[in-house]
Amino acid sequence: MPNTTPRPKLGISACLLGEPVRYNGGHKASRLCLDVLSRYFDFIPVCPEVAIGLGVPRPTLRLVGDHDAPRALIQREGDRDVSEALRDFGRTQARLLEDICGYIFMQQSPSCGLQRVKLYHSDGRPRPPGVRGLYAQAFCAARPELPVEEEGRLNDPVIRENFLTRVFACAAWQKLCAQGLTRHAVISFHSRYKYQLLAHNPRQYSVLGQRLAMIGDQPLDGFVQVYFRDFMQALGTCATRGTHSNVLQHLAGYLKHDLPPAEKAEMQRLIDQYRAGVIPLVVPLTLLKHHFRLHPHPYIDAQAYLQPHPEDLSLRNAI
Repeated sequence: MPNTTPRPKLGISACLLGEPVRYNGGHKASRLCLDVLSRYFDFIPVCPEVAIGLGVPRPTLRLVGDHDAPRALIQREGDRDVSEALRDFGRTQARLLEDICGYIFMQQSPSCGLQRVKLYHSDGRPRPPGVRGLYAQAFCAARPELPVEEEGRLNDPVIRENFLTRVFACAAWQKLCAQGLTRHAVISFHSRYKYQLLAHNPRQYSVLGQRLAMIGDQPLDGFVQVYFRDFMQALGTCATRGTHSNVLQHLAGYLKHDLPPAEKAEMQRLIDQYRAGVIPLVVPLTLLKHHFRLHPHPYIDAQAYLQPHPEDLSLRNAI
């Protein structure tokens, strides 16, 4: 029978899907999105500049003014200001796209860029450092828990793995919410992601664990909103070789009564080689998973850390 489970949804700048919506009538088709991620996600394409009524082709936008309150101006139309239109559309989309589990933005765009978008003085001089595009700024402010990234940064394997780890965690949370949240369900979700949290942000791993201990002391609706926001922000910190190695050591500890000395030594050798940058994460992790298949442990079997995203994405082969 065909799989009828709905696929996770990603918001995305429409030009990245090859739609000819850029100011010059062109696009910025992303091979990663079109050839790889399209196998796992349904995309919701958005071009905010077209959505607020600007044509294709169209005069370029330029961000002008102060870093804390830039304005989007169409200078060829007498400095026509479309700032509030972009911000309003960002807030509206944040409400409408409530079921997406991530968003991929177009870099350097005055509407969609997440960072380092060029900002200018009113006389045309550059005003570094850059800022966030106005649509993206409003959207992200309204959805602080949502995984977001620029397409160009996804060429970095660490950033790509981090983003997709967060996206699939968000999708898992959405599925949990659809089934109906209970205190037990939230605790089980947190337990499943404990080692993932430890790899990304050891401090927040402790803070969130302490918070979960008090889940019965307050209304669930208010608790889960704050919990999930902080959970996602903790995953937003990229794990390092040091924090991954720490998690690998914790996991290996569950095998201490099952492995003979030679196999323990081999496991430790691979963890040390990974920490030193000699081998990628997939190598010690594959051996760990092999041992846990031979010596199952229910708690470890449930850990998202062992497979936070589809294996055939091969995201841990390059980190």
